[in-house]
Amino acid sequence: MTTKLFGTKVPRVEDQRFLRGQGRYVDDLLTDDPRLLHSAVLRSPHAHARILDIDVADVLDVEGVLAVWTWDDLTGPMAEPLPLLIPHPTLTHGRTQYALAKDEVNYVGEAIAFVVAVDRYVAEDAVSRIRVDYEHLEPVVGIAAARAARRTVHDDVPDNVGARMEQENGDARAAIAAAPHTLTLELDVERSACTPMEGRGTVARWDPDTSRLTVWSSTQTSTGVRGCVAAKLGLDLAKVDVITPDVGGGFGVKINHPWPEELLVPLAAMTLGRPVKFTEDRREHFISSAHERAQQHHVEVGFDDDGRLLGLNVEFWHDHGAYTPYGLIVPIITSTQLLGPYKPQNYRVVFESLYTNTVIVTPYRGAGRPQGCFVMERTMDAIAAYLGKDRTEVRSSNFIQPDEFPFEHGLVFQDGRELTYDSGDYPASLVKLKELVGWDEFEDFRAEMAAQGRRVGIGLACYVEGTGVGPYEGAHVHIETSGRVKVATGLTTQGQGHQTAFAQIVADTLGVRFEDVEITTGDTRKMPYAVGTFASRAAVMSGSAIHLAALRAKEKALRIAAEALEASEDDLEIADGVVSVRGTDTSIDLGTVAVLSNPLRYAFDEASKAATQFSVGDPGKPPVAEDDEPGLEGKDFYSPERSTFASGMHAVIVETDPDTAEITILKYAVVHDCGHLINPMIVEGQIHGGVAQGVGGALYERMAYDESGQLLNASFMDFLMPYVTEVPTTIDIDHLETPSPLNPLGIKGAGEAGVIPSAAVFAAAIEDAEGFPITAMPISPSELFALRLAHADTPAEAIAEETR
Repeated sequence: MTTKLFGTKVPRVEDQRFLRGQGRYVDDLLTDDPRLLHSAVLRSPHAHARILDIDVADVLDVEGVLAVWTWDDLTGPMAEPLPLLIPHPTLTHGRTQYALAKDEVNYVGEAIAFVVAVDRYVAEDAVSRIRVDYEHLEPVVGIAAARAARRTVHDDVPDNVGARMEQENGDARAAIAAAPHTLTLELDVERSACTPMEGRGTVARWDPDTSRLTVWSSTQTSTGVRGCVAAKLGLDLAKVDVITPDVGGGFGVKINHPWPEELLVPLAAMTLGRPVKFTEDRREHFISSAHERAQQHHVEVGFDDDGRLLGLNVEFWHDHGAYTPYGLIVPIITSTQLLGPYKPQNYRVVFESLYTNTVIVTPYRGAGRPQGCFVMERTMDAIAAYLGKDRTEVRSSNFIQPDEFPFEHGLVFQDGRELTYDSGDYPASLVKLKELVGWDEFEDFRAEMAAQGRRVGIGLACYVEGTGVGPYEGAHVHIETSGRVKVATGLTTQGQGHQTAFAQIVADTLGVRFEDVEITTGDTRKMPYAVGTFASRAAVMSGSAIHLAALRAKEKALRIAAEALEASEDDLEIADGVVSVRGTDTSIDLGTVAVLSNPLRYAFDEASKAATQFSVGDPGKPPVAEDDEPGLEGKDFYSPERSTFASGMHAVIVETDPDTAEITILKYAVVHDCGHLINPMIVEGQIHGGVAQGVGGALYERMAYDESGQLLNASFMDFLMPYVTEVPTTIDIDHLETPSPLNPLGIKGAGEAGVIPSAAVFAAAIEDAEGFPITAMPISPSELFALRLAHADTPAEAIAEETR
């Protein structure tokens, strides 16, 4: 009998291929095609400048160069600005760049010219021969400069404000004014970037015989790229195929589309009649892809003697870079997810999204939630310190209770729907977390470490994550005559284990063997209607769609099998790919049922004889019923009424070196609630990866720009990241399962959870160890050392002096 797989730790089937070096990334494609051409991009060396002239004369005679494009060579929609993907009423001054810069450049790395040659070396050499005359303009770098608006990024945006958005539930300012206690905080999170293992890449091939374009792209939305390419190149959507091969990480940067190269490469392939490839190098990724995180927050909070929130007023400024192709998604998420598991009685939030002469901002794993969590959790810790209360006690006073779901916050979320939490049990999560990390025993541990001259601190942070954002995803399930099951879903895969988790769903729903299920993602030829992989939505959206499609296939299989076995459908069951009549030895293979599902005139093998006209069918009925179709397939779509909300809590114990200010992680604990777990091993892997990425974001990673807009650390020699020696060797994980009522599987997303509370939890632990406030992240040892000097009269500093 088939073993139930949903909820079990099934090893990832895709890992064997990757571990053996058999992955196929964009740069691995068409390498044996002698006709393949390569491309390179001339990028701006200036953060802000007018383009006076571009001279490509020295390029045209270079042997091996086939074509060079500047903006002047583009026509029609290709010469227009790139799309503003997510318009919003409050985005009053949305701006996007051109595929190749027109008249002006607004960040170092902006694409200016595109060269195609017989190999990448020739293309790069040709790019270096292009001469551009610039008129240098003063750049706007950083939030402070953008707010001051002494200079502007775009002439028609005089104050650098692309958008201003305000939401309020209740009257926060009045509630704060009347509260027994009030606090004001200034909090800052710096710019960072996700730097996936594989940068951006695009390959395109044009078939003149069929007038069909095939594009391979390392993207998080194959259907989105398809739509943009078709629109910009004037092609029918049905004539464009976009395929996403293996992707070496996405983390949000690859959800933006189209990148200039995703349009220029297909254009070149169509123009030159040969396949063309672009592969981004590491420096290009740093200076021309996307960053995230940079925000400054001003917080005013009013609370009672128990630390219960009475009013919360937050104003913040978001650096969205030089353009806004992805709209306001990041700051909207920050403004709404800041609330976490708490219920302030009155909440007001207003943000301004600002232009700067730096790389564009699009979602990076967590997508605005790490900033919001940092602000809310720093506020909770500040309240606890002010009242002299345990930090867990203050949080407990503000938790939404289990019997209050669904909980309405009175705000609008990033999907345009009401911010309504569907399920959760935050008090239970806190109980689990305190036990995991040893919260109540920590003071004894602190005293023990102090006796050894060591300084330690403990912190916790709570978060709620909106997952499973719409509008929809679909799936197609096809049972082959061999009994194998081919499943296609449109969203893309960047290492999340979709081939394993989705196969578990199909195996359970259909009653087939796990190894007989094959999953395809990100191929518009097999699933042309889809949205993409972002916002921890894959399991919720495609998982639900796959389940529904498998149910449709199962329903048809039972109907056909019942007729073949002369039994009632209610008496049938499917296990290990065999349909049986309960309590008897009568059965039929699912592959045979697939044969019978397709009435044939011609027998092409022994199995197909069973479906021919003289072998099967009722002469009194049409071979294919009016409401039926040939084949044993199921297709369905899942479209939720709103997002589902996962949650979790992290705790960490750190040691801060009294001399060097180095920060060492001694213990890390996570409690996570993503509803029903499809594969606990995969979820835990996501948490491990998220924690590692969060350590980097909290303690190491930042994009360091100088005043001229030059990125000073655009390489892995200068951009710091944690190695295995810097991340916790062991992460204690416990799960809580509060199923979502919004989808048929009761699941919530998990992909971004591990990274969301990292800045908050490390700030809390470092503050606890040092005895002075931590209000900006990330924090390095040198910054911590400087803070010690600035707070030299604090008790923590006195302790440090005693231990030297």
